[in-house]
Amino acid sequence: MALKIRLTKVGSVHQPLYRVAVAEARSRRDGAAVELIGTYRPGDKGSPIKLNMERVDYWLSKGALPTNTMHSMIKKARRAAAATAPAAS
Repeated sequence: MALKIRLTKVGSVHQPLYRVAVAEARSRRDGAAVELIGTYRPGDKGSPIKLNMERVDYWLSKGALPTNTMHSMIKKARRAAAATAPAAS
């Protein structure tokens, strides 16, 4: 079973909302997901993506491959988490 980390669209026409899902590679875009691990709201200011990084790391260790879009979003989320972590300490 090949798994992908990808976006599924759940928002309305002019208010997009995407869920970050771990799903089988051959399933439909909005089909059943193995697990939902975050959300992405492109219209939000500041931090439009919210990811559970522990679960992302878990699924990556199990062999799930992110799509190109999710790969770049995961990198941005890691940078944002690293930038806020020293400020919080």
